[in-house]
Amino acid sequence: MMIRILRIGFTLGLMLLACQLYAQSIHQSPNEVTFGNKQVKISINKHTGTVNYIFANGIRINHTVAYVTDVRSGHFVSTDFTAHTSSVAQVRDKLGTGMCLTVVHSDNKHIIALAQHFTLYQSLPFLIINVDAISQDQKQAPLESRDICPLAVLPEYGGNLFVPGKEPRILDAPFDNDDWVSMLERKWPHVDSAKASGISYEFSAVYNQSDFSGLVMGSIRHDVWKTGIVYRTGRDLGTIDSLKVFGGAATSDNPSLPAAYGGYDGTHDVIAHGTMTGKSISSPDIYLNASNDIRKAFTEYGRVNAALNGRLSWKGDAPVYWNSYAVEGVLGSSGIMMPPAVKEISDFIGSLHNFSRYAKPVLSIDSYDQKIYSTEVLKSLGEYAAKNGQQMGFYFIPFALWTWKDSFEGKKLQGTDYLISDVLLRDNEHKPILYKDGKFCAYAMDPSHPAIRQYIIYQLKKAKAINAKFLKIDFLTAGALETSVRYDPSIRTGMQAYSKGMKELKFLIDSIMGKDIFITQAISPMFPNQFTHTRFVSTDVYSHLRDDEPGFPHYGSTEASLATGSHMGWVQGTLFPFTNLDVSLMKNFQRNPDLTEREIKVRIYAMMAMGSILGDGSDFRNPLAASRARKFIDNEQVCRYFSHPKAFTPLKFADGDTLDQQLSFYLPGKTTCVALFNFDRQKGFRQNFSRETLHLNKHTKYLIKDFLTNKIISELKTEATELTLSINPADALMVRLVAVN
Repeated sequence: MMIRILRIGFTLGLMLLACQLYAQSIHQSPNEVTFGNKQVKISINKHTGTVNYIFANGIRINHTVAYVTDVRSGHFVSTDFTAHTSSVAQVRDKLGTGMCLTVVHSDNKHIIALAQHFTLYQSLPFLIINVDAISQDQKQAPLESRDICPLAVLPEYGGNLFVPGKEPRILDAPFDNDDWVSMLERKWPHVDSAKASGISYEFSAVYNQSDFSGLVMGSIRHDVWKTGIVYRTGRDLGTIDSLKVFGGAATSDNPSLPAAYGGYDGTHDVIAHGTMTGKSISSPDIYLNASNDIRKAFTEYGRVNAALNGRLSWKGDAPVYWNSYAVEGVLGSSGIMMPPAVKEISDFIGSLHNFSRYAKPVLSIDSYDQKIYSTEVLKSLGEYAAKNGQQMGFYFIPFALWTWKDSFEGKKLQGTDYLISDVLLRDNEHKPILYKDGKFCAYAMDPSHPAIRQYIIYQLKKAKAINAKFLKIDFLTAGALETSVRYDPSIRTGMQAYSKGMKELKFLIDSIMGKDIFITQAISPMFPNQFTHTRFVSTDVYSHLRDDEPGFPHYGSTEASLATGSHMGWVQGTLFPFTNLDVSLMKNFQRNPDLTEREIKVRIYAMMAMGSILGDGSDFRNPLAASRARKFIDNEQVCRYFSHPKAFTPLKFADGDTLDQQLSFYLPGKTTCVALFNFDRQKGFRQNFSRETLHLNKHTKYLIKDFLTNKIISELKTEATELTLSINPADALMVRLVAVN
């Protein structure tokens, strides 16, 4: 069923007064039932069963249907049935008080019925919908489905979605943050041009780029289904002629396609989504919020997820850390830095007064060779770090096994009584599923298997032994993959297994290490979110300015991470206490070319704009890296900000695939901050900001101070109504607006 609610049956007539009290209305005529409030009007055609949505901001979704595909009985659409009856119930749940309209599509010709639910809450701007497929013949085998959809816009039923405005966009989100896949902002084709199509995962938005008006849609339950949002734009500007929001998304990688267009943006599955079975099957619960400002609608989406599923909090100052990966690489195989050098790093960090002023800095050894970094060696490093007022971090991978290909037969999973071959996920030919291919590869493991519990306990006991207070968990998507076999037969889908595994992981962390451990997710799905304190916005970031910088990798740039991040700031403070934009670098990443000081500044500002925790991955034994660290990450203003980071609000989203993004953000408060990012190498970036936009007091004078230097660079005079800021090509600016009394 949908959200667990208290339902009290009433007739439509008796509910009219109560609905008015909740600012909702229900009307019935011979041809339709309408249900709505000031934000949305929902109308159900009594003859066809189609549903229309008309939102106050001008968005319309016409002639929608719901459907389910049963693996034995076939495909059933809400319009297939002859009867479409409605009832209303009161709702009291974690989100508030409201009303739920249920429309049942049924007849004597079909073995199932479809029950659509539409829930509106008092004084809340969003709508929650879902659909149940219900068996009408108790003698028949249970229903079984991997494809159930509460909202479909299909051409064959005359369906369409319309978003007003001259610059319509659709936001296309990848399933996870792996493979440096960007979030897409698909521009609307004009008449006679090619249609845009694709699939977004878990959430999406259609909106007008120039004023942020639009519709946010997304799943709010993440313990059964992977939710897909399949779209195809129409020929007319602002029109979508095909849209399906469904449970059961499972897509494989296709390296022949661009990464964000089907190459690596999907669920990475090699077999179909698992099925749900029973006399009744429920779709994902879907949030719909049409707003004049989708930034607020996304924040509300985050809050709804947190209210229903939970979220972690963090008391005190945000952690700061140093991570070894940018120096040592995978397993320390390069030999550039080994345990004795970590003590030198610790000594240097101890000399950074501001960096060490708030939370105790963490030394995080990443992806290490356990023969080099044994538990004893890590414990020794931790004891040394403690003398410098620091603490240790610990890295491990709970649901994937990195090893040489085909080298696992007959071997036990480390720290367990089980063979590796017993723990691996399998495809339809019973072959182990490769999560990452190559001679040195990663196999996906089954989170429902008792070996995984033993393995996690084994790893956490090592973390406990070195007194780690910071955990980095990585390659989590492997645990969400679909499989043909599962140790626990009651776990039927990848998301069920992953949710169970993450819940067990958090329980074991609390039990073995305590509840004061900071947990960050690296490569992982966005949801479920409630088991960690932060998650990488994108894959590893190498801090060069753009993906096309000569000599650098064609991925991992600050531009790429912030372009995606410009749509993701809402997760900070709703899904997670903080975000994580990976580490800054003061000189270079591994064997990449050296960074310029400008690139370092842009990187620090990008981390700030995202509300990220502060981490650095530099080899501070190098004099240049050390001097820059004192300038940037030991800066008094920077360190004060990162003690309690907050995501800035975007004033200009990233748009399209260009690397020439020009972005702006602001953070209101006692002292307002404004940030401009110009990734265009040729053109300068100039933007005007009204006092109202920045929430500045009228007729107050403001000094405009450079964030890093605290120098006054200009002022906003009392009579001025707008603030104008400009920056050069390939640069960034962050300023503080200080009111003069």
